Amino acid sequence: MGKGREEETMVRLMMIADDLTGALDAGVQFTSYGIATRVVTTAAPYEDYLNTCEVLVVDAETRHLSPAQAYKIVHQIVARAVSLGIRSIFKKTDSALRGNVGAELTAVLDASKAGQLAFFPAFPKINRTTYQGVQYIDGTPVAQSIFGSDPFEPVRESRIDRLIHSQSPVPVCCRAAVRPGEDVDAQGIVVYDARTDEELMETAQALLSRGKLSVMAGCAGLGAVLPGLLGLTEKERKPLPVLAPQLLVICGSVNPITTAQLERAEQGGFLRIRLTPEQKLNGRYWRTPEGERTIGEIGRQLDCAQWCIIDVNDPARQPELEADAAQRRMDVNDVRRAVADSVGELFRQLIGSHAVGTLLITGGDTLRCCIDYIGLCEIEPLGELETGVVLSRFVYQGRAHHVITKSGGFGEETLLLEIAGALSKSALHGA
Repeated sequence: MGKGREEETMVRLMMIADDLTGALDAGVQFTSYGIATRVVTTAAPYEDYLNTCEVLVVDAETRHLSPAQAYKIVHQIVARAVSLGIRSIFKKTDSALRGNVGAELTAVLDASKAGQLAFFPAFPKINRTTYQGVQYIDGTPVAQSIFGSDPFEPVRESRIDRLIHSQSPVPVCCRAAVRPGEDVDAQGIVVYDARTDEELMETAQALLSRGKLSVMAGCAGLGAVLPGLLGLTEKERKPLPVLAPQLLVICGSVNPITTAQLERAEQGGFLRIRLTPEQKLNGRYWRTPEGERTIGEIGRQLDCAQWCIIDVNDPARQPELEADAAQRRMDVNDVRRAVADSVGELFRQLIGSHAVGTLLITGGDTLRCCIDYIGLCEIEPLGELETGVVLSRFVYQGRAHHVITKSGGFGEETLLLEIAGALSKSALHGA
């Protein structure tokens, strides 16, 4: 990496994610080992964290920006990290290759002046693998999977070099797993295959031994092996807290996997509150007399229901939403921002209620807006309940809140019911 103004810092690694869910997915890989980790937004003063943690994770919130905007933000973050004396940079990517992958990897390469960036897109533990430069989801090329038809950010290309070149002219080569002693010299972005955790670890170790991991990229699959690779000593792990048995799910994901989870949860006894198009698209709705009455009614429902879902993306009402958006002359991005803002404002008004117990929030946009609307720039990952399902903590107005997060594409259909059942058992054991 290029040399900047060296500062005394205990931060060994900066990780940069393109949404808050991804930032927590990355950070929890370290907190699970007892390693001091902070997850912050770009509003946080990084200098304040230099002597408080070994791993600093930044949510750049670039998933839905233009490639040029994403490049600029990531370049600024990496250049700042270099100037602060942080020696290892990890660009966390989505395991389904959503977002501005090409632009952001190029920004890391340019700002770090490293010459080479090793990219590990695979997450074998959840059956997302890379073979001969193609990304697979459960054995299906990603562009042919459910992620190829995502309404907001469809992945149109399964070959990773072509996907990167759609946003960047930087040299890209795809390689099989590397063993110790093999040549690893190349310029630009080097994409490494991995179909198993063993392949991923073996390649990463070979690169580390050759000094090629000062800048790197990948999803949580690589993040899970980084503590050992970077020599971050495992500390005493803190036990996960006993959580409130009341569960409020705020769902902003449109992924079919999450939709199936909501259906199964409702069948299993969850109260499901479906927001109307007016509630989602009218930015002033929750401040109107009608909106205030609706919030009061939701609060009463939370008092009575142990498990509750606030459903932001009900597929049955999608035609109605599209018609309403057309009347308001809103495009897809306008709708996405309006919905996230609406949920953020609703969250702000509900979070002070003692009827809100444990939270579960899906969808990176939704999570970030909820945090932004209550004025926070930090959230603390505590541990994984299972792969891709992260428990975190934040403090608002002197009260600690626990929130479970997951990407929309993770989990079995019964996931929400399993979490609700686990919370009930945890509360009983903690009583």
